[in-house]
Amino acid sequence: MIYDEVKRFYESYEGVKCVIGYSFNGKEIFAFHIGERVGRQFIAVYAVHGREWITARLAIKHIKKGIKRGGGWIIPLLNPDGAEISQRNKPLWKANARGVDINCNFDADWGMGRMNTTRRGGENCIGDYPFSECETAAIRNFTVRVRPFTTLSFHTKGEEIYYEYGGRGDIKGAEILAFATGYKIKKIYGSCGGYKDWCIQKLAIPAFTLECGADNLVHPIKKLSKLKKCYKALRIFSENYG
Repeated sequence: MIYDEVKRFYESYEGVKCVIGYSFNGKEIFAFHIGERVGRQFIAVYAVHGREWITARLAIKHIKKGIKRGGGWIIPLLNPDGAEISQRNKPLWKANARGVDINCNFDADWGMGRMNTTRRGGENCIGDYPFSECETAAIRNFTVRVRPFTTLSFHTKGEEIYYEYGGRGDIKGAEILAFATGYKIKKIYGSCGGYKDWCIQKLAIPAFTLECGADNLVHPIKKLSKLKKCYKALRIFSENYG
């Protein structure tokens, strides 16, 4: 299970680290610090959706490669319960253990998305209210505490970069990520309640989502090599942004 991989890596990691909270089923949500401790910090989050658990391995890759400039926090597995459900018996499951899609549960036009539903299931359920889920509350509290100057969310798939919400966003950061990955910059419409959306709308900081891996891949992606265009993304971004 990917949770066990991340936990073993956490236990062996000699750098600064912490647990930012717990999933509905009591699994730790781990965070790792890389780079400089002083100055502005970023937050990068991975495996927000259960079936996108391969991005947790991308996070470990990013931690091992490190960065040469700047500093920030990496959260490899925001949705450990959903990842376990996907790996065990429901491969296309995106939500958490309560059947809530945590990337629809942030307080950014909550419930207004085109595909949003209140019905519990594998995807698109918005939850009972903004931040009703353990996982979204954990990343909210951690983000408010760190006060990052920017955030990045690594998802799969499509080889696209999203940087805008509600008419706000920083194209410069998107262009750096596009240079680092070869991905296309794209605006999306009809999507609300995501981590990126909340960071832009409520925290007034630039935020970016990367959809890693080619669109013709099949969920769940199981080989990290399929995301190789993102291997240098965090390092190049940290060296050139801000």
